[in-house]
Amino acid sequence: MRLIIFGAPGSGKGTYASRLKSKLGIVAIATGAIFRELAKEETSLAETVKSFLELGQLVPDDIVIDVLKGRLMKKVLEGFILDGYPRTLVQAKALDALASIDAVIHLVVPDWIIIERLSNRRICSKCGEVYNIRFLKPRRPETCDKCGEKLLQRADDTPKVIRERIKIYEKQTQPLLQYYEERIPIVRCKCDSIDMPPEAVVANILERLEALDLT
Repeated sequence: MRLIIFGAPGSGKGTYASRLKSKLGIVAIATGAIFRELAKEETSLAETVKSFLELGQLVPDDIVIDVLKGRLMKKVLEGFILDGYPRTLVQAKALDALASIDAVIHLVVPDWIIIERLSNRRICSKCGEVYNIRFLKPRRPETCDKCGEKLLQRADDTPKVIRERIKIYEKQTQPLLQYYEERIPIVRCKCDSIDMPPEAVVANILERLEALDLT
């Protein structure tokens, strides 16, 4: 099965994709994680990527397509769920040339929930474990439970940058949804409660995929 999951930053794409991959026996490819790792390298490409990420802006199409192309080609036969790709029509058409997509999962989450989630998110500087200082606190303040290293707030997890990221997402995603709606099924999943457990959302998505005879 080949899926795309759409949702604004903080809507839960990574959380749901990680759970869906194990249940469906496919791999999850998260564009954001790939580029955050790339930004740590000491190359001109890394510096370019870093400048876009720190401003909460999208990485240009040519860079995204080039970086993702190799990874996607290796996973086409296994099946995958794409998190954060495509983000433009140019990227979507490039994806069409690589693989056929079975369905799009569209997460619909209010802005206030997204801002609340992301502005309280903290990430371990060493192992990458994710916490939330309001909903998923570490045992010791600002310290990772797993490796004991300091927890950090990502530069793009401040309310001002989050709002800008949401605006960019909405502007870029509407044409994509229209593009795919004319071609493949779209599974829309609403989340109106900040306390809704991930398992409930994933169960709903699986039910919808089963109804489409995809599982």
